Amino acid sequence: MTKKRHKNGKTDVNHDLDSSNDADVQLDESITIDDDNQEINELNDKLLRSRAELENFKKRHETEVEKALKFGVESLLVELVSVVDNLERAISSFSKDSNQEDREGIDLTLKSFESTLEKFNMRPINPLNENFNPEQHEAVGTVKQNDSEENSVIEVLQRGWQLHNRTVRPARVIVVKNEE
Repeated sequence: MTKKRHKNGKTDVNHDLDSSNDADVQLDESITIDDDNQEINELNDKLLRSRAELENFKKRHETEVEKALKFGVESLLVELVSVVDNLERAISSFSKDSNQEDREGIDLTLKSFESTLEKFNMRPINPLNENFNPEQHEAVGTVKQNDSEENSVIEVLQRGWQLHNRTVRPARVIVVKNEE
């Protein structure tokens, strides 16, 4: 090894690795090729696991973003359904001799409102004469009626609503129960 000092105070060090300095260079005999391969395999395994975790994270994130986009407006739409209920009640409260222009105006407003909900994939559940489905219907009463099929919906008191095939409000129904 040679050292050279400059005027500016810096020192250059030159490491000469010739045959005379072989004593300075020592090989660590404890590291073998097998140890190197094992370490490489462990690092490859860690790399593969890290990649898999990253891919799983990306998929979870994409799923969460998709759900947020689909169902982010759910609470707003559920609140707006009560407006539809009120418009339906207003239409049903009109008598035969009342002003038909008012009734038609409310009916057009209701249809426009339902069309707007449809654009956001909010669809009504109107299960009249269908079999009772506890995932979509809420039975608020039962009726004995021998000429109707058991467990069929005989009357819909309040329509239910679905958002992207998820029931956000079950339909309130009366169901046929003929058995004792």
